Parts: sequence; C-alpha cells; structure tokens
Amino acid sequence: MGSFSKLTYHVVFSTKYRRKTINDEMRERLYEYIGGVVRNLNGSLIKIGGIEDHVHLLVNLSPAKSVSDSIRDIKSNGSKWLNELSEGRSRFEWQKGYGAFTVSHSHIEIVRRYIRNQREHHRTRTFEEEFVELLRRHEIKFDRKYLFEAEHVG
Repeated sequence: MGSFSKLTYHVVFSTKYRRKTINDEMRERLYEYIGGVVRNLNGSLIKIGGIEDHVHLLVNLSPAKSVSDSIRDIKSNGSKWLNELSEGRSRFEWQKGYGAFTVSHSHIEIVRRYIRNQREHHRTRTFEEEFVELLRRHEIKFDRKYLFEAEHVG
C-alpha cells in the first residue's frame, strides 16, 4: 500500500511590527510570488489574502518538509523578493513568528471565504484582535507579553 496525505493549513503572519507596508501596488505580485514558492515546496496554494499588515494563506503543504521549515521558506523568499524589487525603499520584513492551524477538508470553503473577506473583516477588528481570536479558537495557550514584537524607538 502507498502513503497518502493532504495536509491543509491556515497560515497567518504579519509584517514586522505590523507596519502597513503591503500596498495595493505590490499585493497581487507578492501573492503570485508566494504561490510560486509554495509550488516549489511541492505544495499548493488554495487561497491567499490579507491587508496591509498581514497575510493569510490556505495551503496544502508537503509532508516531506516540516511546517515550520515551509513557512520559514515562504516568508524568507517573499521578503527577499520584495527587497530586491523595492530598489532602495525601506527594507521589508515579516514578524518572527506565525500561526499555523490545521483545516479539515470539510472546512476549506469556510476558511477560503474568511480569507477572501479580510478587507471587510478588518473594518472592525485589528490584526492583533484577529490573531488572538484564532489562537483562542484553536485552544493554543499564549502569554500576551510575548505574542507581538514591539517597535522600540530611540
């Protein structure tokens, strides 16, 4: 008998300090690039979306690579590409961490709709509020003081 798997994740990560740096001009190209990175990792991108300070990915990831290694590669390749593209503009960075939540096959359409409606969703809720809610919904324990990187000025 062969081995079969389909590992679907809802992955969420933000820009460094949740800066609003993903503008309309770059968004579609960034999403296409991330889709290419996912395919190069032998995965498939089902849906991607977000707003200026974070992205959501609904992805199937290969079992041959750990989830953390796959997300590291997606983030590092995406930021490297954006920095090469920006030619002298301020350096683009992602936050250090991420959220990755398993999605059952029967809930894929629900998560896809959730990602598609990010702009509307964030008219009343910040990324921080959304992320905390995702952690709570998935019963992940966390300490708020270590949850988000804070920008230090001066």
